[in-house]
Amino acid sequence: MATHAGGAPVGNASRNHSTAAAGWTVFAAVLMIFGGIMAIFEGVSAIAKDTVFVTTPHYVFQFNLTGWGVIHLVLGIVVALAGAALFTGAVWARVVGIVLAGLSMLANFIWLPHFPVWAIVVIALDAFIIWALCHAHGVMEE
Repeated sequence: MATHAGGAPVGNASRNHSTAAAGWTVFAAVLMIFGGIMAIFEGVSAIAKDTVFVTTPHYVFQFNLTGWGVIHLVLGIVVALAGAALFTGAVWARVVGIVLAGLSMLANFIWLPHFPVWAIVVIALDAFIIWALCHAHGVMEE
């Protein structure tokens, strides 16, 4: 990257950083909306007591399936709305996105005994969301 004597980027370098930051934010927003919608479906399925879920009798976190369904339904709605807010480019939306992705990771970690494969997929998506939102912030600061 070309710099002048003061060390500041010259030419298209600052525009490339801005474009990269916007790209990562859009990537995180799309993942959050997708993850939120999937959590909504997961919550509705758990509330309906679908047969795809495993019940573990001796698990530390003893919520019934309906309780988990409500948690995932509410969390999914909030995550999807926060993902939509990321399209505004506001810093608060990025911070809220990081916090909600962390909460989603925690909820799906606790959810592991009920639907392990999907919980691991959502945990990985949430990790990518956190990385993308933190990376976008770092790129914008340069």
